[in-house]
Amino acid sequence: MTVTPMMAQYLDIKAQYPDALLFYRMGDFYEMFFDDAVNAAEALDIALTKRGKHEGQDIPMCGVPVHAAEGYLLTLIRKGFRVAVGEQLESPAEAKKRGYKAVVKRGVVRLVTPGTLTEDSLLEARRHNFLVAYTELRDAAALAWADISTGAFHVMPIAKVRLSPELARLAPSELIVADGTVFDHCRPLADEYKIPLTPIGKASFDSTAAEKRLCSLFNVSTLSGFGTFSRAEISAMGALIDYLEITQKGKLPLLQPPVQESEDRTIQIDAATRRNLELTRSLSGGRAGSLLSVVDRTVTPGGARLLEQRMSSPSRSLDVIHPRLSALDFAVAEHALSEDLRAALRKTPDLDRALSRLALERGGPRDLAAIRNGLTQAEEIRALCDTAELPALIVDALNNLTGFDDLLALLDAALVAEPPLMARDGGFIAPGYDPELDEARTLRDEGRSVIAQLQQKYADYTGVNALKIKHNNVLGYFIETTAVHAEKMMSAPLSETYIHRQTTANQVRFTTVELSELETRILNAGNLALETEKRLYQALSAAIMESAAQLNQAARGLAELDLITALSDLARAENWTKPTVDSSRAFAISGGRHPVVEQALRQQGGDPFVANDCDLTASDGAAVWLLTGPNMAGKSTFLRQNALIALLAQMGSYVPANSAHIGLVSQLFSRVGASDDLARGRSTFMVEMVETAAILNQADDRALVILDEIGRGTATYDGLSIAWATLEHLHEVNRSRALFATHYHELTQLAAKLTGVDNATVSVKEWEGEVIFLHEVRKGAADRSYGVQVAQLAGLPASVVTRARDVLDMLEKSSREGGGGSVQIDDLPLFAAAPAPQPKATASPIDAILAEINPDDLSPRDALEALYRLKDAVTSK
Repeated sequence: MTVTPMMAQYLDIKAQYPDALLFYRMGDFYEMFFDDAVNAAEALDIALTKRGKHEGQDIPMCGVPVHAAEGYLLTLIRKGFRVAVGEQLESPAEAKKRGYKAVVKRGVVRLVTPGTLTEDSLLEARRHNFLVAYTELRDAAALAWADISTGAFHVMPIAKVRLSPELARLAPSELIVADGTVFDHCRPLADEYKIPLTPIGKASFDSTAAEKRLCSLFNVSTLSGFGTFSRAEISAMGALIDYLEITQKGKLPLLQPPVQESEDRTIQIDAATRRNLELTRSLSGGRAGSLLSVVDRTVTPGGARLLEQRMSSPSRSLDVIHPRLSALDFAVAEHALSEDLRAALRKTPDLDRALSRLALERGGPRDLAAIRNGLTQAEEIRALCDTAELPALIVDALNNLTGFDDLLALLDAALVAEPPLMARDGGFIAPGYDPELDEARTLRDEGRSVIAQLQQKYADYTGVNALKIKHNNVLGYFIETTAVHAEKMMSAPLSETYIHRQTTANQVRFTTVELSELETRILNAGNLALETEKRLYQALSAAIMESAAQLNQAARGLAELDLITALSDLARAENWTKPTVDSSRAFAISGGRHPVVEQALRQQGGDPFVANDCDLTASDGAAVWLLTGPNMAGKSTFLRQNALIALLAQMGSYVPANSAHIGLVSQLFSRVGASDDLARGRSTFMVEMVETAAILNQADDRALVILDEIGRGTATYDGLSIAWATLEHLHEVNRSRALFATHYHELTQLAAKLTGVDNATVSVKEWEGEVIFLHEVRKGAADRSYGVQVAQLAGLPASVVTRARDVLDMLEKSSREGGGGSVQIDDLPLFAAAPAPQPKATASPIDAILAEINPDDLSPRDALEALYRLKDAVTSK
């Protein structure tokens, strides 16, 4: 069957993008056909129709309106699809010039993938949207990542074993790798972290071609001005740029020069620890309940993204941490100034993302206005700080806000206060900015008054007051007068100006060159005004792009100020204190609190959070607290809060404590809680052991390790043995600072043998058979776990609790008598279940007779009769 020209065009374009849905532009709709239509209709919950036939079969079809496409794109991207956007590259009128049946030219202008989004409606404003490229070259490996919506661009060399923790840190929206072995290696990790994995050709990772690609992008002859990069780093960066060229169809985003990172500049935090500590996402997967949700008081999207970045990558450099804390000191002390700055920052738009959209030609007048409004607020912020003596970090941030006087003046003069979303809507250039545009608008909007003015001019010139300028669809604009006056206008000298056009029964019609030109201008005024505005839009965009590098720096400065003032607001409101951070091996916290739990208790109106001290200071060797106590007493909370305090201190924040002295932590490991990983064939115990193995194999003497209930997932003696050996390894080999919570009370004996181990316990009280949790951590060891009491609080049936107490008493008695707690099952009486209710017996005749007899009231005769009745009843029975 012959394929129509339009369908032939569709099939040709679709063949180039077999792995993507094709949005095929037809007028005001993006249409999809064949399997694309079936899949999209199901994913979007829209009607599936049909259009014609192909090879004898109906062609499935569905479509979405162009003006609402972004919402549909977001749904498709979140459901794992990639979308190729095929636009009309010419108008139908232009196509007809090639022939009556010519098909409008179409082509893909953009491949939409999770890592290449730029539209506000498709992105989370307060999170980065990272596209990551990973490469392996011989024994070397590297990661490059970029957020094209902000221009951020980073690269780092990594050991292959570090890929998992780095992916956990970056939480990318898309990961690109070379097809083949590397793709197979990365697939399990991508599945585990739910990261869309995109294989591309190995040629994209060629380091020689990659270097040329990068030099061309940044218009430099060498990359040495940005740093000394390994071949693996260049390969990763080049592959990322190549992928952007493919997806953006040659319109590369405005990327900042690459920032080189290294593993030794930040605290190393593995994926399990990030998950256990709920840094940016809670265990349920959402933002609520995470540390980030409690700490985040930023008022700009850029500040929020910077906060998440710092929380994910706390620094290990005192030269970075101390300036951040000094800036925070200033903001806390200058409360009024901080509040004024926050008020100004609230009005600041997202400069980074507006700039990125303009660079990719996906912006609009509101992005121009965002740049203008951001620079206006930058001026106000600088003015607020003019008289203060400022710390270096704030000075640097404010210096980034200077040098935009000419650009701001231009945008102020050119733009209206509230421009429309799209340039094609017009109306965003301010009156008085462009004379040609003002004239076109006047003709478009006030054509009738212009004609009236011309009519009065002609009446005055001819002396014919009855002269009128009228309009019809045949003649357009014309001058009309009566036949009496027409003779005057057709005679010299008026006949040289007024040109006769038509004579009717009662009227004569004329025109002039001036009127004809005015008519043309009026008819074209709307289009002229719109085209003029589009031209001015391009000019304003170009002016902004000339200052793109400085605008990126201004956005960084605003984000830094937002983060500083947000953390100061948090510190004041929550009574947080400045930590001391140095190069020692100190770890002394007084009155430490868990910020998330504290907030939750406050919101629930419950008891106040009980603060606790922790001291793991050690000049040499390990420093371990062996923590015992019952479940529900707060051991896990205590472990987590100390890890979070260290993290907050090294990201440059105040901390929830009365005081804190933190010697630099190089690594943070947490194994608190576990669950089955059935998809990977792992039991709870296996997950626990894998995480513990990672800690023991990697932790160094500057690591902070928190471990909870090691060995609880197996038999008692197996678990005790594993916990014992783990504690000894931490002390003797890793020599780390650690908190080690356990229910194995036998381990408390190690405190007498290992010099770096101290016992600590969570206090409880028993009252009338019930346990009361005090949530206070003190030195010493718990003598029992109170498991039965906790079970009772959980609501176990009373009979089960009673039976558990009996068994526990017998076990403890056996232990005291030298049995070591070993009791044979045969020694224990069986569970005494409550007897089952018995059915009521039917009353017998003898019982009825006896019930009627009162011996004291019987005469001899009555007694004899009663005896006979009883005898008869017995006989009959």
